Amino acid sequence: MKFDALVERIETAPKKGLLRLVALVGAPASGKSTLSEAIDARIPSISVVPMDGFHLDNPLLEKRGTLNRKGAPETFDAAGFVHLIRRFAAGERPFYPLFDRALDRSIAGAGEIDEHCETVLVEGNYLLFDHPDWRPLHDLWDLSIQVSVPQDMLRDRLMERWQNFGFDEASARAKAEGNDLPNAALVAAQSVAADITVETISL
Repeated sequence: MKFDALVERIETAPKKGLLRLVALVGAPASGKSTLSEAIDARIPSISVVPMDGFHLDNPLLEKRGTLNRKGAPETFDAAGFVHLIRRFAAGERPFYPLFDRALDRSIAGAGEIDEHCETVLVEGNYLLFDHPDWRPLHDLWDLSIQVSVPQDMLRDRLMERWQNFGFDEASARAKAEGNDLPNAALVAAQSVAADITVETISL
């Protein structure tokens, strides 16, 4: 799919409310952030809201025994995230948390959408996840887009990501194969179909 065609689909998607809500979903390292940045640069009236701000904090995950699974569905504040999206659907413009990768933690109230925003592009792994905690999101989207990437490509990208964060090859492989790729398989196997699926985009 050509990038211009995708942008047109986003800009012309009918709105249920005052704000158009677009879900951009895909596995870790599928290219969601790169694509959302390109869309953000093209459409002046759009704001990108990442789901990552709803990561539970590391000490809480450690207490629960799930720190090594950070990024799995149960390591997010799903209820808080659903509440935020419902507020957007109601036309509100609340502040929201952002995830700081350098600090590896979420920063409360770090994001906002301005008064000129007409479309909220929400980026995350579990926006179409078919589970009771996440299912309330499905009817809120005006348009949903899934980025689909072959597993071999995901593995290479994840290895590069973790090595860029200072992990050696063995540690990077352990993080990719022990957590990220299982999460990617979960997204692929247990998500409802998106309105649009893209494999490659010509930017």
